[in-house]
Amino acid sequence: MTTTDTTAKVDDSMRNGVDTATLFATLDAVKQAPEAARFQFRAHNQWVSGTHNRGTIADYFGVGEERTHERTFVFDADHPAVLVGQDNGPTPVEFVLHALAACLTAGLANIAAARKVKLTEVRSTVSGDIDLNGILGLNPEVRNGYQQITVRFTIKGDAPAEKLRELLEQSRARSAVYDVITNQVPVTIEVDTP
Repeated sequence: MTTTDTTAKVDDSMRNGVDTATLFATLDAVKQAPEAARFQFRAHNQWVSGTHNRGTIADYFGVGEERTHERTFVFDADHPAVLVGQDNGPTPVEFVLHALAACLTAGLANIAAARKVKLTEVRSTVSGDIDLNGILGLNPEVRNGYQQITVRFTIKGDAPAEKLRELLEQSRARSAVYDVITNQVPVTIEVDTP
């Protein structure tokens, strides 16, 4: 085998930046050992001052053991001045919008790679409508969270428009963040006050 033959083989397993061989190997491994699919992700958070707080993401449980990311991720969250903050970071509800866009985009890239579709551009804008009358407790009939979220994608690739739409629909159907937002998830809050 010549060098160009090897390069062609490597390039074929990488599509849209996704290592398809590893993707399919992961799918096969989970089919063989479903317990390996159980993960617990964690975010740690600490108040800084006012509405400013700092989150870190480093550790998680997956494939049967405790693990850590290759590096610790640090995120500041705050409110803008108009909402009594110092604007040291996005608001928590903006992180939700980002999480939805990121999850849908990552899923789209994986699904397109698995189906041999080369993507050339993927952009999205996610907007959420919220009424502060709920959060501020001024109107009990107004919910605290978003009343409406709209996601707008621009997708370009080497497949017809309908196929690109189908890829995004499959990503939506498998998106963990979309599921968290659109279905009730039990949340337990525990408090230690030493």
